[in-house]
Parts: sequence; C-alpha cells; structure tokens
Amino acid sequence: MDPSEPRNVLEVSGGSQWGSVSSSVARHPEVLVYLVNNSVIQISVDSLTSLTAGELARTVREALQLPDHAQEIFSLWLISPFLELQLKPKHLPYKLCRQWPDLLYRFTKCPVDDIVHDEPSLQFRKNVFFPKGKELQIEDEGILRLLYEEAKFNILEGRYPYDMEDCLRLGALACRIELGAFDQDQHSPAFIREKLDSFLPTHLCKKHGGFLAAFRPRGAKQHGYEEGLLESFRQLVDDAAREESEALKLHYRAYLEKCHLLLYYGSALFTGEIDKPVQSFLHRNGRKMVTIAISLDGVSVMDSKEKCVLLTLCFHELSWEYTSSEEEDTDDILWLEFDGEEGGAVVNKLLKIYSKQAELMSGMIDYCIDFNSAFETPLAQDTGAAKPPRPKGKRGKLKRQNSVVCNRIQQLSTIDYVEEGKEIKRVKPKRAASFFTRQLSQGPASYSAVEVTETLEQG
Repeated sequence: MDPSEPRNVLEVSGGSQWGSVSSSVARHPEVLVYLVNNSVIQISVDSLTSLTAGELARTVREALQLPDHAQEIFSLWLISPFLELQLKPKHLPYKLCRQWPDLLYRFTKCPVDDIVHDEPSLQFRKNVFFPKGKELQIEDEGILRLLYEEAKFNILEGRYPYDMEDCLRLGALACRIELGAFDQDQHSPAFIREKLDSFLPTHLCKKHGGFLAAFRPRGAKQHGYEEGLLESFRQLVDDAAREESEALKLHYRAYLEKCHLLLYYGSALFTGEIDKPVQSFLHRNGRKMVTIAISLDGVSVMDSKEKCVLLTLCFHELSWEYTSSEEEDTDDILWLEFDGEEGGAVVNKLLKIYSKQAELMSGMIDYCIDFNSAFETPLAQDTGAAKPPRPKGKRGKLKRQNSVVCNRIQQLSTIDYVEEGKEIKRVKPKRAASFFTRQLSQGPASYSAVEVTETLEQG
C-alpha cells in the first residue's frame, strides 16, 4: 500500500494484538490469520514477500469453507492496539508490516517506544464497504456466523454504543445461539452470572454497581442484569418444526438486524479530540477524546471514555472540510458542519475535530459517497423502481434524547453562525479567532458541502 493514498487506509480505534506476521522470510513461512473470536488459521506459503492480501484471503475462505461470494463480504486487516488497516486485494501484507512504524508515526500519537515494539497481526473480518442492506440476504450459515461474532465483539467492547435494554435483547439472542434453547433447569441466574461478560458489555454492567455498591449491607441481595437477560432469553421461542441450522440462521439475522439500527454499524473507526464546553467562570475547558465512526450511512462522533454518542449525522445532514497543520506537532483538523438551534433560532453549527487522521477521515467520507453513488445507480436499474427525489430544503434538525445512541449536542463546543446575505454572522462568539474569520480574510469559505442529490441514499 502506498501510505500517501489516504483512501487506502481505514483507521479503527481499539482492538487487540492476537498474533503477528513473521518478519523473517523462511523457505516455507507460516502465516497466522486470526478471526474476531480469537481462533487462528495457520497457512503455509511459498513466498511471503510477494503474497498479496487477495491471495491470502482466498486461502482463508477455502479453509473456512466459505462460498465464492464471501470475497466481497470479508477482507484482511492488519491489527494492533494502535492502528487497524483494511487491506485491498493487491496489497502486500509483508511490505505493510515493514512499513508499520512509519504508519504509526504518521497516523497516531503512539509513543516512540511503542512504535519500535508494536507488531501487527492479520485478521479476517467484515469489509467496511459491504452494504448492510445485503447482509440479511445471505443464506450461508458460516458467513452469518462470522458477521454475528464480529457484531457481538463490537457491542461487548463498547465500540458500538447501545442502551442496556437493547443489549439485553442482543444478549438473549447470543445466549440462544451459544447455549442452545432455554433450559430452566440448566440456565439459572448463577449459571448466567458466571458468563455475563460473554453476553453483555462489561462497561455497562460495571456502571450498574457503582461506588455505592461497596456500602451495601452484607448479605443484601445485589440485583444484577442476569435476571433481565434470563427473562429475555426465556421469551425466545423457536418453532419446533424448524431444524437447528435454520433456527441459528434466523437468530444470526435477528442479531444483525438489531445492530443495523445503529448508524455506525460496520464503520471504520478513527481517533481524535474535540474541545470541551467552558465549564466555569474561569473558562477552563480542555479537550475530550473521541472516536469518529464513518460508515456508508454517515458520520458519528462518540465519547471514547463514556461509550456514548455525541453526534451522529447522515451524509446529507452535514458538510465537512479537512485542513492540515503547518506545524509537525500540531494535529490536523476535520470540520463538521450541521444544522442546530441556539436560543430558539436556527443556526449552523461547526464542530472542530483535532486528529492526525483528519485527512484519512475526509478521504473516507469522499470514498463512501462515491461508493454509494456507484452502488445504488445499478441497483435502481436492476429493480426498475423509481427513487424518490431528495428534499432540497434545509437539513433536518437534530433531536436531543436521553439515550447513549442519540445526539448530545449540549456536550459539544461548537462555532455557531447564521448566514445573512453574503456575510456570515457569528452567534455568541466563543473564541477570538475562528475558521470562518480566517477563511473570510482570504475570500469566501472554501469548505466542501455535500450536495444532496438522489445518488446519496444510505447504503
């Protein structure tokens, strides 16, 4: 991969280092490829240096006995705790491993000591550009199982924030898939409690206990989530006439369909920071670590610590621009513009995201829009259905709700403005200088707005 091509690099925060690609070339080197469930596929190759990701992925599919059309559903990734890259079929994994320190230096804030010692592993997982609308049409049980395991991993790790009531529903489906049909004698609260972190996100379960849990009287019953999980599990009733294989496929699809409600399902994840709102008369703010999720549907900004959504927008609801920093130690910036309210008036809001991956994020947005356009045009021709025109008016206003999956605009420090003729008027200025004043001194604002056209439907 040429690291100068931002669209070739799909960043995802988090992850684990389960193994490595050998840096030495033996006569018949062994390559280890990992699945999300930590199982490993060991492959013997003739030439490691010339082996492409496409050739290696084909060998993995054969080992897993997946049908040919799985090649568009899954890709090879290079994974480490600091960086995750989706590889194109033409890429050379060995070459990328040799370039890994350079990639870490360019796209992360990884300490020098970690850059020297970090080594990526190969993982076989979902292709970011496979539309989720096509997932539910899959009939192969092996493919559905891999998609389910990856979705479950992202739910449990908090990479896909979800409310507990929804996680209980997903956890019940996972219980049915992995434990079989509900058995009252076997599936007791004590049995489920020991396996709770296999079905529910650990960070949500920990929040339930909290600091005050230590002051409960000894012997007092501590109500956990196992009762709610068991009740949801009990309510899953299978058709007695349906074979187990068909029942499993039904539950795989149900799990995926529930995850599809999240805009950030199937996203590439990036890391960055945003300004915190001023919290006191001393005007102390600082920055907040965030995860930026970009999928074929849109862009989401999530609190990395609290595992909740701060902002989520479809592509037709936002405009964006990437600006590079002239100083090496200063982060680049991705600007997101969207509609909002301030004091009851409709305003445009501008969110400033600091990140060494800003260029990658801007390129990813461009690529997703181009991909949607290319994918949906032939789809409409095949179905013969006329696509309804998109509204040409203002973007929809964002709603504030009490849920981890809904926008928390009050927790964002944004630049607010309204347009009056050819001038841009700031609303309650929060900084001495801004993106717009800087741009206006050079001429009209040059950020690229997404044109709302009928080719930008969600994937």
